[in-house]
Amino acid sequence: MKTVEAELDGGYGIFSGRATHRATLVFDAGPAQWVARETWHPEQQGRWLDDGRYELRLPYADGTELAMDVLRYAGQAEVVGDVALRDTVKARLSAALRRHA
Repeated sequence: MKTVEAELDGGYGIFSGRATHRATLVFDAGPAQWVARETWHPEQQGRWLDDGRYELRLPYADGTELAMDVLRYAGQAEVVGDVALRDTVKARLSAALRRHA
């Protein structure tokens, strides 16, 4: 039972499975106060940065839902770790800008 639990709880959000990636996100001081209180993943690690921003590190298996959650903070959050997730967020932001040009 523990093995099944570990496998299903490893990923982020609805995309369960063994976490194969680790994301590092940095949130501006404004939304940082809310993000710091949220549980994004049971194994997340967060810390306050000297300039009032908040850094959140968490494992994930599939970046789909995590990218959507980062995009909720568009302009106030940055993916600073994990190139694949950063590229996904950049592509979605670029597509949104093209639609709204």
